[in-house]
Amino acid sequence: MKRFFIIVLDSFGCGAAPDSEAFGDYNVSTIRAVTTSAKLDVPQMKKLGLFQIEGVEVAEGFDRGTEHTGVIARLRERSAGKDTTIGHWELAGVYSKDPLPTYPDGFPEEVLEAFRKATGRGVLCNKPYSGTDVIRDYGEEHMRTGDLIVYTSADSVFQIAAHEEIVPVETLYEYCRMAREILQGRHGVGRVIARPFLGNAAEGFTRTARRHDFSLLPPSVTMLDQLKEAGKDVLAIGKIQDIFVGRGITEHVYTTGNPDGIDRTLAWMDRDFDGLCFVNLVDTDMIYGHRRDIDGYAAALTYFDQHLGAMMDKLREEDLLLITADHGCDPSYTRTTDHTREYVPMLLWGPSLHPADLGTRSTFADVGATVLDYFGITPQFEGRSMLKDL
Repeated sequence: MKRFFIIVLDSFGCGAAPDSEAFGDYNVSTIRAVTTSAKLDVPQMKKLGLFQIEGVEVAEGFDRGTEHTGVIARLRERSAGKDTTIGHWELAGVYSKDPLPTYPDGFPEEVLEAFRKATGRGVLCNKPYSGTDVIRDYGEEHMRTGDLIVYTSADSVFQIAAHEEIVPVETLYEYCRMAREILQGRHGVGRVIARPFLGNAAEGFTRTARRHDFSLLPPSVTMLDQLKEAGKDVLAIGKIQDIFVGRGITEHVYTTGNPDGIDRTLAWMDRDFDGLCFVNLVDTDMIYGHRRDIDGYAAALTYFDQHLGAMMDKLREEDLLLITADHGCDPSYTRTTDHTREYVPMLLWGPSLHPADLGTRSTFADVGATVLDYFGITPQFEGRSMLKDL
């Protein structure tokens, strides 16, 4: 019985990709930004070799460490994007040659007309907006009229915010499914996202933990599909279930944030299963990266690192643990609050694995190829197993 664990530290990029300026990102580095914070204390990842990865920049005077116990590499994204969906898809073997559509001026009337007709409700906002600001600015009008708050961001997303006492959460989810059916083809955004909230105008509105993502189906075969077809277990923690629309997944659990995701990962590490456990820890991106909170981002990494040792202790002799990311979101980059086009780090460790430096890999899909190679499965996508280089 063999087990492979992948943990995605959402948005933890490690330096500008060669084409970053084409994406509007100049001299960005999420990892460099967090090394400026006194809140960063990650001895476990440092020991594995995080700061010795090729090309990684750190703040002046920051101690990189001198030796590493893990297999380290830097992964370059081949797909045309810098968002959650495209990043996770490429980790699993799917290349996206075209970026998913974005709407810097809001959604066109043809989309909104179809959405209003399907839901029977009006639409407020319809422009790029911060998720916390949009409920502050439109929450009271939403409660008075029942109209839905529709907004987007620099990502390929159609977000619907609604007060849980005005629109029950299950009804909001149904509205999102309606939007997902509408948003296909040239308007096929990566995700439709339910953003429920509570509160009132006098005391303020607060988003609840019952967010739910409705993603596009991956357009081609993924490592998850191949694992499931081979009879392996594919366990998903966090928003992995939504990113892949459940395809190729045998069991999943949602989380309320990083502490919950870490606790569930530790619990599932005590289980017997034969296959992959795929984890997304979203707080670094959703709470800290987009809000350009360097200290908060660093503290979230510190919290993860405080539990990483316990995770490593739970690995069995043949088990492997891989830590990576899906894109960047440099919290020091003030030109935008968008994701940033970056390389991502890769740390691979197992009780029987010897340290190695694999330099820079040409695609995130080497992760998917590595997982399949570990289980003796030939990938049905382009990607080179890192196990072949060890």
